[in-house]
Amino acid sequence: MKIIKNYILITLIFLSQIGVAQVTDDLMLYRKDFKNISGKNTVSVTSYEKNGAHYVFAGGAGGIDVYSLDKEGVLTPISNHELHLKKGPSRGMVADNINGTDFLFVANKHGNVIETFKILDNGSLERVSLIEDTDKMHLGTAITLQVIHMKKASYLFVGGLEENPGLTSLKIENDGKLTHVQSMKDDEKIHTDGIIGMFTHVVKGKTYLYTGGFQDNGVSSFRVYENGKFKNVNNISDNTTDRYLTGAYPVTGVTLGDHKYVIVGHRHHKYYENNGFIKRPNFVYHGDGVSVFKVDKKGALVPHFVLKDDETTKLKGQTRIEVVSINNNEAVLAVGTRDDASIQLLKLNEAGILSPINYLETGFSIYYGLKSHKIGEDNFLIAGSNRFDLQKIVSYKIAPKIDRKGKVIKHIVHLKYKEDATEAQVNAAVNAFVDLKNKIPSVAGFEWGVNDSTEGHTKGLTHTFVITFKDEHARETYLFHKAHIALLNKYGPFFGDALVMDYWTKE
Repeated sequence: MKIIKNYILITLIFLSQIGVAQVTDDLMLYRKDFKNISGKNTVSVTSYEKNGAHYVFAGGAGGIDVYSLDKEGVLTPISNHELHLKKGPSRGMVADNINGTDFLFVANKHGNVIETFKILDNGSLERVSLIEDTDKMHLGTAITLQVIHMKKASYLFVGGLEENPGLTSLKIENDGKLTHVQSMKDDEKIHTDGIIGMFTHVVKGKTYLYTGGFQDNGVSSFRVYENGKFKNVNNISDNTTDRYLTGAYPVTGVTLGDHKYVIVGHRHHKYYENNGFIKRPNFVYHGDGVSVFKVDKKGALVPHFVLKDDETTKLKGQTRIEVVSINNNEAVLAVGTRDDASIQLLKLNEAGILSPINYLETGFSIYYGLKSHKIGEDNFLIAGSNRFDLQKIVSYKIAPKIDRKGKVIKHIVHLKYKEDATEAQVNAAVNAFVDLKNKIPSVAGFEWGVNDSTEGHTKGLTHTFVITFKDEHARETYLFHKAHIALLNKYGPFFGDALVMDYWTKE
């Protein structure tokens, strides 16, 4: 009897592990909502939970938009707030609680200041302080922020780019004001020239900070002390064989079992058309990849594994890596890409090996604007783009992939035009809609017509357009394509009403 019980127990454990693996290995992104922003673009995105409510902060050139996020992934606009001098973009944003008060810290890139906003009960913001750059600090062209909580105080670490690169530590006072603690100027040894990603690990009670250097092509580790001061531990540079750090960009990390990992992506310098922006133009392109580093007992980084980009992945121009979930000693990561215009899901196992899951072609470039957020048991991603024509923020839910084999999407748009729209204006709008099939390659089929029903249930809608897509990627590429956005911007004022529905059907 005991043998049978043990056999059943082992079988259940084995089956449960298979079930977990199948779910993890077959996750997919499903768009839930998108909303307009008031700013010119959405460069960075962060989120926060306060009193059971969930908020999203979208920062771009000149301002920050605030939204609520519900359990279905629906975004609802709350407020918008100007940045100092209407500058920006708010390239780095992080929300945190400091001794009972919720704050949003913002790196105003071209305003050369770090701004502190108090997060009010409804999610809107109230600026409480700002600290300007000086000759002793490295806050000019600030890009990335990282809050580090020590036993008696909390500190904000700031990384920047271009004119005066380096790393700065600021003490966060209870009222949100920032006090300078230490700055370390970039040199030929450390990788702090263009800190676009930072992450913190605690190893045997000691705190370590890890930075990527975009311009100096490498990663560095720093020991952080209780008083907020820090010192360099070790540095790893790019090479042309087994490291992918040219243009080191996003940095994150996870703890799996007894192992601590730092994951680093890069937007290779080859993707920058303006060669004058790159300080070291004599680079060698040896492909794209996501690098995994192990953290040793002294907090130092040790090269461990590289997942190389190939025809099955979307890793060109990585700008953000988010940890979606950590379960059963494996982590799900999301990689946002500017040049592949996609979100790639990856799995990191306890041994520190990365493997691809699925990706979604978003239809827009992601430029630092990607944030994971959990509501209950559901995982979401919020994305934005630096595209000035798009002016959107988008939410996705991560869930098991739905089998769509042998099916296509029918995208049906019913329209009516305003009564004061002239015949010429209506014809121009219709012709522009029809012409989308010639401008957007993801359109697999297109037909349209003017209503001929006499049943009296058209609700005044007069024109119907039916567009066929082969998969989710094609629909996303169409929805956020520059030609589609341009059509809406130009002819949207003539639309009196619209009804849009999508459904899946057999090919």
